[in-house]
Amino acid sequence: MTVDEYDYIVVGSGSAGCVLADRLSADGQASVLVLEAGEHDRRLWINMPIGYGKTFYDQRVNWKFEAQPDAGLNDRRIYVPRGRVVGGSSSINAMVYCRGLPQDFDDWAALGNPGWGWQDVQPVYDGFERRVDADGRASAGGQLFVSDVRRQLHPMEQVFFKGAAEAGLPFTEDFNGPAPEGVGRYQINTRHGMRWSAADAFLRPALRRGGVRLSTGAQVSRVLFEGRQATGVSYRQGGLEHQARARRAVVLSAGAVQSPQLLQLSGVGPAELLRTHGIPVLQANDAVGGNLQDHLAMSYYYKATQPTLNNVLSSWLGKLRVGLQYVTTLSGPLSISVNQCGGFVRSHPGAARPDLQLYCNPITYTLAQSDTGTQIVPDKFAGFILCFQPCRPLSRGRVDLASPDVQVAPLIQPNYLSHPDDVRLALLGAKLVQRLSQTPALRGLIQAPIAPDLDTLDDAAMVADFRDRASTCYHPVGTCMMGPDPQTSVVDAQLKVHGLDRLYVVDASVFPTVTSGNTHAPTTMVAHKGADAILRATR
Repeated sequence: MTVDEYDYIVVGSGSAGCVLADRLSADGQASVLVLEAGEHDRRLWINMPIGYGKTFYDQRVNWKFEAQPDAGLNDRRIYVPRGRVVGGSSSINAMVYCRGLPQDFDDWAALGNPGWGWQDVQPVYDGFERRVDADGRASAGGQLFVSDVRRQLHPMEQVFFKGAAEAGLPFTEDFNGPAPEGVGRYQINTRHGMRWSAADAFLRPALRRGGVRLSTGAQVSRVLFEGRQATGVSYRQGGLEHQARARRAVVLSAGAVQSPQLLQLSGVGPAELLRTHGIPVLQANDAVGGNLQDHLAMSYYYKATQPTLNNVLSSWLGKLRVGLQYVTTLSGPLSISVNQCGGFVRSHPGAARPDLQLYCNPITYTLAQSDTGTQIVPDKFAGFILCFQPCRPLSRGRVDLASPDVQVAPLIQPNYLSHPDDVRLALLGAKLVQRLSQTPALRGLIQAPIAPDLDTLDDAAMVADFRDRASTCYHPVGTCMMGPDPQTSVVDAQLKVHGLDRLYVVDASVFPTVTSGNTHAPTTMVAHKGADAILRATR
């Protein structure tokens, strides 16, 4: 067996792994190996922004995980898509870019993580973002394009904004600006009408510069150690077992599902669990795989009195028309996300800060089965969706090994709605959507609700409906929690694994608490800070 040697080994080429490849190799001196279990991302449905509807169930680019039956959701098994492709989930997500609310990060610092408060992380965001205004003018500096696509949005947004004002909700021009509270337009990660993933922003420039090797189809099975020092990884590629050695550090960036899985496979995790699977215990830590948090979203569907994207995307003629528009101008409905407007609002006037995130999408759809798998199919009638998710759930779940074989998916147990405050906020969110739907503006847009009708539900029925239909908003975090106590957390404030040397975790799994919105932006920020910490420790 040949063993290659590098300065750094990064496991995973998702939102964090791509940043690490770029930052760790930036001085032109260090060598970096990036191992990605999936394949390359040069695919039509990845590059075309609205194509994420096609990749949502595509096993060629998606791990297609499924959670265990969840008591809080009437024993339903929730689908957990995760990117299995260069760019990771940034190649298959809906591209919504939200930093998170400032207090989210002050919460991190208050939990014993110095250097992670809002004043610490804001300059990091400013450094890597490249804002594009509505006229297409890009700011100087950063590599990650964040585009204002308001001129491409469906005109239905104005009805939503008017209804929100009638419901007493504030308006904001920028969820990533100094006043993020309120309803407004979502900014997305696109450039010139095409998806701009972490691979586009960070990995490809690093590959062109040199010093970085990307190896695809390479699934890491465990971290290798000499004593308590990480020295490399073992991985499978093309049916063969390989090893690679790291002179400076091994960095796990496999995400909130697979980073804890890899730690456990490597002997780092709950001792009893590891022994059950015949894995020698290197570092006993019950926190590995714990602290799982996720946003649980609820959608309400309505038939509309005005045309929506359904009218365009449900017919071959409409698809042809917008397809030609996209091919010739890189604009139109195919150039953006269907998550177009929404906001961060308070569930009630007494809330200390925004605790609900809203979405208003100018489309409704059903899931259909075909020879190629599950397909998302726009409805034939005009329709739209009002959706909410509680921002900071208190329920906690786990990710644990199901087998000592890395190819067997781990057990994901979210424990949704296991905390009573999450149930309370689910009810308040349903009532807020009900209030929105009853405003004069929205009443004029709603032809009829698609069952269930919120107006016919009492409090108990709203909660029951939430348990029956709510699903993840695809933001799992926290399973390798950052914190000062090696008994209750997995990594320290420099993202080094407690009790072990030259081993780091840098991805959304280190979040102590989930941020209030979409998680791609804060994961990118965490990766920049993590890279800086690794460089300081290993140069």
